[in-house]
Amino acid sequence: MGKSIEITDANFEEIIKSDQPILVDFWAEWCGPCKMIGPVVEELAGDYDGKAVIGKVDVDANPAVAQAFGIRSIPTLLFFKGGEIVDKQVGAVPKAVLAQKLDAQL
Repeated sequence: MGKSIEITDANFEEIIKSDQPILVDFWAEWCGPCKMIGPVVEELAGDYDGKAVIGKVDVDANPAVAQAFGIRSIPTLLFFKGGEIVDKQVGAVPKAVLAQKLDAQL
């Protein structure tokens, strides 16, 4: 079963170079909606194991990455393909919405 990977300011550039589509969840410990969507992101990591990279960025611990993408509201989920942002979701949404966005990149 897949598990989301921890993405940091230090490893971000390396991770987004992946050939697979990437979902990055920008979150914080104190954020209520982030806690609601967290388990959904973990489920997606299992569902898309081997097909996509699912990662999480703690914006408090890794401010450089969040700042680089102008993250002002959390949770913000960015979808990357080929190192470029191809889709974005701000706020907690049902799993099906995120799965549909990931499927579009496969």
